[in-house]
Amino acid sequence: MLELWNNLMGGFATAGTPINLLWALAGCALGTAIGVLPGLGPAVTVAMLLPITGQVEPTASMIFFAGIYYGAMYGGSTTSILLNTPGETGTMVTALEGFKMAKSGRAGAALATSAIGSFVAGSIATVLVTLFAPFLAEFAVKLGPPEYFCLMLLAFTTVSAVLGQSSLRGMTALFLGLALGLVGMDQITGQVRYTGGVIEFIDGVEVVLVAVGLFAVTEALYNALYEGKSEASMNKMNKAHMTRTEWKRSWPAWLRGTFIGFPFGTIPAGGSEIPTFLSYATERKLADPQYKKEFGTTGAIEGVAGPEAANNAAVTATLVPLLTLGIPTSVTAAILLSALQNYGINAGPQLFQTSSALVWALIASLYIGNVMLLVLNLPMVGLWVKLLKIPKAPLYAGILIFATVGVYGMRQSSFDLFVMYGLALVGVALRRFDFPTAPVIVGLILGPLAEAQFRNAMSIGEGSWTVFFQRPMSATLLAVVALVLITPRVLAWHRRA
Repeated sequence: MLELWNNLMGGFATAGTPINLLWALAGCALGTAIGVLPGLGPAVTVAMLLPITGQVEPTASMIFFAGIYYGAMYGGSTTSILLNTPGETGTMVTALEGFKMAKSGRAGAALATSAIGSFVAGSIATVLVTLFAPFLAEFAVKLGPPEYFCLMLLAFTTVSAVLGQSSLRGMTALFLGLALGLVGMDQITGQVRYTGGVIEFIDGVEVVLVAVGLFAVTEALYNALYEGKSEASMNKMNKAHMTRTEWKRSWPAWLRGTFIGFPFGTIPAGGSEIPTFLSYATERKLADPQYKKEFGTTGAIEGVAGPEAANNAAVTATLVPLLTLGIPTSVTAAILLSALQNYGINAGPQLFQTSSALVWALIASLYIGNVMLLVLNLPMVGLWVKLLKIPKAPLYAGILIFATVGVYGMRQSSFDLFVMYGLALVGVALRRFDFPTAPVIVGLILGPLAEAQFRNAMSIGEGSWTVFFQRPMSATLLAVVALVLITPRVLAWHRRA
């Protein structure tokens, strides 16, 4: 423990030099701005900046890139809450309750719980990275395809069972997402399928495109079609901070979200999407009965606090397998790995010995970056909320322009715009008939991954599905899935009896 402490203090000494502090601040500020823009994202930004930072000292460069990475998660929540436009896929869940809070005049509280929750989760996750990185990475590597498939099955069932007016509606939306996820090239055989002969579909349907279409563009079109003549409640705001009750409701959600998100960041099939949806489902289940009615109506603060914490904890945890095993668990982590290799540094078990100064400076910079992001974001809450004072017509016109430019900028493809607006019309129909849109995104993101893991698991079991019951972890997860599906029905039957 003393050696650990000395290493961390050495890391703070390196990360705390004026030049490294400037790089951290630049990364955090740029990351926050990137998070606000749909379609760009930290992976694209880091990739674009790799050649520019080639001449920069490795430690400073990695601190800068790490700042961009978790800064983007902070920034992505801002537009999710204020404009129902997720800047990042990890902030899609935030839009579910955050935007409803903004519409009911509580945008300040939503932004505050998001910023503070991100800080709390990031700080706790950084402590966990410091203490348990080698142990957690060693455990994560032991998980195989059966466990990953069961994890995704758990995500499917919790999301479709909890979101929406009924499980049937949730499942219908989920299967729509799974169908979209099948479009494109088969991950294992390389066979092109379900493209209808359209060349642009060979690479599949872009997740950000679907997210922007179903959330941002749908919001604008739905308001124009069905709420155009009604008075919007978007233009009022009661306060730019959280009340004592909101603090009391937020902190358990922050802690739960952190401990849901962190393990997912350490596993190769993790990412921030699964834990944010699981966190939201958890908060919705555990909510105090007097606040349960706020979910999906006026906006429940727990539905913002938990997913935001899970999102940032998962992002911080990606450093565990990246540094200790050289395994990237996200696209951005993969680009960070290539950045290390550009400097001739090989990530893996020997990294803590061969490049100890860089590793501990990077970990120390996470503590510093979290404070910087809190200082950058909290004072901006009042400023961001002024966006809601914009009259309704120009606000939604701006969202449409913002979404169109963001999606076109991804691949400079006009075809993407047709797909986005087509999906937006589907989103309007879903919303009109009370079908949830979030399971569509879950199905799209996790469907292809679940399919690949299922096929790999069946190969391991030589074609026998009993492989899922023979392994303790996958069997436990299947039992949890069964409980999620059966328990609500048993309780409902018991209440009627």
